Amino acid sequence: MQILEFVLQVFLGVTSLLLTLLILLHKGRGGGLSDMFGGGMSSAMGSSGLAERNLNRFTIVLALVWFVTIVGLGLLTKFAEL
Repeated sequence: MQILEFVLQVFLGVTSLLLTLLILLHKGRGGGLSDMFGGGMSSAMGSSGLAERNLNRFTIVLALVWFVTIVGLGLLTKFAEL
């Protein structure tokens, strides 16, 4: 059980960092960090639709994985105490 808990904690840390990076890459009102990687240039040309949709999909999937990991850690912690 301790090995599984450790693996889930490491996985939670990795997914948290990746989720933070993906959220920062989204285009906000002012452009955000996505302008650094060419997001501002592509939005000026009107062709940022596919890239933004893929970024949204990756962010949603990673957020769901992050949530499932947290629930799994919570259940593991609760039932390990019994």
